[in-house]
Amino acid sequence: MNDLVFSLPDGGTVSIRQGQPLLEAVRAIGDGLLRNALAVRIDGVNHALTELANRGGALEVITRGSKDGYETLRHSTAHLMAHAVQALYPGVKFGFGPSIENGFYYDFDRAEAFTEDDLVKIEDKMREIAAADLPITRDVVSPDQARSLFQDQPYKLDQIAALGPDTELSIYRLGDFVDLCEGPHVPRTKELKAFKLLSVAGAYWRGDSSQPMLQRIYGTSWFKQKELTEHLAMLEEARKRDHRKLGRELDLFGIMEDAGPGLSFWFPRGDILRTQLLEYLLAVLRRYGYKTVTTPHVSQASLWETSGHMQFYHDKMYLFEQDERQYVVKPMNCPGHILLYKRKPRSYRHLPVRYAELGTVYRAELKGTLHGLLRVRGFTQDDAHIFCTPDQLEDEVSSCLELVKEVLGTFGFHEFQVELAVRDPQNKQKYAGLDAQWEAAEASLVKAIARHGLDFSREEGEAVFYGPKIDVKLIDAIGRKWQVSTVQFDFNLPQRFGVTYTDSDGQERYAYMVHRAILGSVERFIGILTEHFAGDFPLWLAPEQARVMSVSRDQHDYASAVAAQLQLQGLRAEADARDEKIGFKIREAETMRVPFMLVVGGQEEAAGQVAVRRRHQAERRVLPVASLAREMLDEIARRA
Repeated sequence: MNDLVFSLPDGGTVSIRQGQPLLEAVRAIGDGLLRNALAVRIDGVNHALTELANRGGALEVITRGSKDGYETLRHSTAHLMAHAVQALYPGVKFGFGPSIENGFYYDFDRAEAFTEDDLVKIEDKMREIAAADLPITRDVVSPDQARSLFQDQPYKLDQIAALGPDTELSIYRLGDFVDLCEGPHVPRTKELKAFKLLSVAGAYWRGDSSQPMLQRIYGTSWFKQKELTEHLAMLEEARKRDHRKLGRELDLFGIMEDAGPGLSFWFPRGDILRTQLLEYLLAVLRRYGYKTVTTPHVSQASLWETSGHMQFYHDKMYLFEQDERQYVVKPMNCPGHILLYKRKPRSYRHLPVRYAELGTVYRAELKGTLHGLLRVRGFTQDDAHIFCTPDQLEDEVSSCLELVKEVLGTFGFHEFQVELAVRDPQNKQKYAGLDAQWEAAEASLVKAIARHGLDFSREEGEAVFYGPKIDVKLIDAIGRKWQVSTVQFDFNLPQRFGVTYTDSDGQERYAYMVHRAILGSVERFIGILTEHFAGDFPLWLAPEQARVMSVSRDQHDYASAVAAQLQLQGLRAEADARDEKIGFKIREAETMRVPFMLVVGGQEEAAGQVAVRRRHQAERRVLPVASLAREMLDEIARRA
């Protein structure tokens, strides 16, 4: 047999005999690596370690503890769950079963609804199968062979048809469960030890509301029991912090069913929070050289035909007829900003132009995907578009990243995960723009990231078709990652709309265009903030900054006078002058997360003072009202 040569990421090579298991190629690199290996990729195609080698190529080893390793573990656990469901509930039809961040899911078509008791049974069966230490093996089949294997599984047949008649397909076997799957998977079920099934939700097949509704079982899976225990504790803490629950309890915001799903209402207390956030953001944007604009909520469909959204985004848009013309409720702000840019000729001396808008947009999201403020149909984007020359691109992107760090840092976020999304080098034809443009834009983004000393991962194939982008994920108080900020380059819209400027040589050239958002959706960001702070907002954001509570009826007027004095200083203070016991009033103020609780009795009134109880602080102080106001105003000014 021939020797097969495998190239390694570090530039080295290894070789094994044709027909040997692929694990021998890993062993040739090192026994330690083999002990840690789960699967391999050859030229980007996933393979099991036990597969027999029939060709060489670029070899990557998927190891425990790596990002790919966790995805492999979780995808394998999804197959383990599907095997258990098949064993317990014969006749179930299977949809998709991928890994997701921190977990996995599988979609099932079953006449009866899965219950909590069913999840316990499925999990017990999974442990039984895992303990049997079954091998998980890969085979390659033709579409005809796949159709024969899955003749009683309509969703698998749909997948096979979508992949095309000439596609070579891979299947994985786990005991008597067989799935159409690219993999990779762990070698044996003994690897699957620390897992937990979490919940059941509805999901349309392929996310299409015209297709059948399936049942999606979610779970989580880890290499070590300690990791699982920590993750479950985080989920329990997340449940306590759920912004939907806190929004109701703190009387901040909510979805009103009479108005319809996915449309948020801001109650008086919540609107204070929202307004404080937006006023801060606008002040920062002006300091960074942005001009704020406002564009209409509706516009003619022809504008969206020029932009391409009617072709690529039609299903997410709200359309209506007026004056025998079709109109669109805007799903985004970029075409409007382009019209503002184009209202007069531009020279290179006029660039960059930075337009910012806190614009409310509407998108027809599927009802099943809506989730409090985190996924809505109407939301406000802190949107901006920058029009610049090629030479200005790096500085503009760098300024965007500086803005991200400043704004998110003000809210207490200092730990980020940065991703550079670039095109798939093997599939360049599906992207707009020339190679030289993509290379120059990517280089500018990398240099801008380097200026700020930020670590980043390069995500090939994750760019949208019109340009590379930087995504910034913040990490909250309990370790969750949230995608918020985006800096997106665009080759497409300037050419579609003829967005140009006159260069120093007198030639008309297309402007470079950057889309950027810092918070993303204001609604979503406030949902994140609510969970991050568990409703305990910093003083500058708190809807109610101080509550003045009278000990007895004799101090009701004094409590109201103190609140009025604080209000005159610009503080958000309320008086609780009800005929209730002071302990009850304090507990209620604690429940509402009021930062300063001010108790006034006869002694405080006589001295013109207040007894100060600061939330989460044991110390109790007595201060003159003016001294307290100065202290609070200083903290607010520092946005501590």
